[in-house]
Amino acid sequence: MTASSLPVDIVRARRHGIADLLSRTALRLPHKTAVVDGPLRQTFAELDAVVDRTAGALAARGVVPGDRVVLYARNAHGFVVAYFALARLGAVSVPVNFMLTPPEVAYVLDHSGAVGIIAGVDLLDAADAALAEAAPPRLVVRAAIGGGHGEWEDLAALGEEDGHRVPDPALTDDDPVQLMYTSGTESRPKGAIMTSRNLISQYLTAIVVGDMSADDVEIHAMPLYHCAQLHACLTPDIYLGATSLVLPGPDPATLLATIEAERVTKLFAPPTVWIALLRHPEFGTRDLSSLRKGYYGAASMPVAVLAELRHRLPGLALYNLYGQTEMSPIATVLGPDDQERKAGSAGRAALNVETLVVDEDDRPVPPGTTGEIVHRGPHTMLGYWRDPERTAEAFRGGWFHSGDLGVMDNEGYLTVVDRKKDMVNTGGENVSGREVEEVIHSHPAVTEAAVFGVPHPYWIEAVTAVVVPRPGETVDVQDILDHCRSRLAGYKVPKYVALAESLPKNPSGKILKRQLRTVYAHLGEI
Repeated sequence: MTASSLPVDIVRARRHGIADLLSRTALRLPHKTAVVDGPLRQTFAELDAVVDRTAGALAARGVVPGDRVVLYARNAHGFVVAYFALARLGAVSVPVNFMLTPPEVAYVLDHSGAVGIIAGVDLLDAADAALAEAAPPRLVVRAAIGGGHGEWEDLAALGEEDGHRVPDPALTDDDPVQLMYTSGTESRPKGAIMTSRNLISQYLTAIVVGDMSADDVEIHAMPLYHCAQLHACLTPDIYLGATSLVLPGPDPATLLATIEAERVTKLFAPPTVWIALLRHPEFGTRDLSSLRKGYYGAASMPVAVLAELRHRLPGLALYNLYGQTEMSPIATVLGPDDQERKAGSAGRAALNVETLVVDEDDRPVPPGTTGEIVHRGPHTMLGYWRDPERTAEAFRGGWFHSGDLGVMDNEGYLTVVDRKKDMVNTGGENVSGREVEEVIHSHPAVTEAAVFGVPHPYWIEAVTAVVVPRPGETVDVQDILDHCRSRLAGYKVPKYVALAESLPKNPSGKILKRQLRTVYAHLGEI
């Protein structure tokens, strides 16, 4: 007997999906606080019941197992409910960056084949514009987090509806449960297919390597549409029975006040946010003694900042989590004992993961040699949605190819030294240089453009563009910025634009971005 031939009742009995994590925790710890969002404090039993009713209401409106539904909202209790409700009815959630413009959201709606969208009330105008452009042939759900409006139903009201049958889908471990769209290096993002198998394997890794427990109280201030906050933090907390405090964003004053008031034990944030906390005037006046575990990722922590954190918060254990969306996301970890000894390192392969550094022919390279970072293990995504060619390329040789360049030392510690793919990591967000270049190239007075990152004390990397005007044309820097702002999310718009007569190239015509990073590095020195 094989898994594919199992009777439906056996499949249901063995099911271990995202929504099952919540229902099982609700049975173990019904009265424990699960989620706090402003004045709302909800136990696990209460959260589970709301998720059940919401799932039933969504099913009554026509959402069936396998359907894709976009989540386009800032952090809120409603996001958590929608995420688990969609999982409970066997649908596929598609979290979308709330900073994307309507055309960018329209692409995800169209590419994913979404049949519904759940959006924050503050994003309804943008969502309407995206829907008008995408024009999905089947649209069964249009719900708003934060209150209904016009054609938009109030998601909270759906969670109050009784009498609907709650679906009990016969899902297998490798049925898609989520599409996470990566920023990628292409002009369009790719949809990484997540399944219960890869996500739950990663949750177990996060729990073990991050020393997480049911006694934790965690702030979720970084965007829940992102795999780091959603899959390395929130869902493991639900799995364990820890308490989750949902904040709309990482405002330093609010973070510091919440840590003190709620006796928060753990916090994940990119280096930019840790720096903002250190620099805030209330950092030295708030009682932060409860904070025992601090996680960072998305970029390397500057060594000086790392030392300051350890000095000013001596009871804080720090963890560097390195990975990417396709790894759900954790691949390697640098634990508390190695923060100083291996400062700047991404650590060693995490539990459930194998990591190598390979050459252009996919052969392992000796320690100390730079090559491409590859991984394998159950964390790995199922593939890219509707993209078999890129899936095959990413998984060639039985390893997932990260696109990052790194070097491994004799002890197996990995250091990420560059990005093989043209990516800028600004404030913890990935920006495709090629995507920005294409927008700049669409300006009628531009003949060439190169987009790259330069080191920045706050953003870690700042998106920078060098633009070459067409012969006989005059290019105005402000006009280039306005052109980008009208077509790109704000974080993708270059922080710096420089004009040049030409771009440096190698004999084959490839633009030498490494040289440009050196020449224009001074722009980020503020």
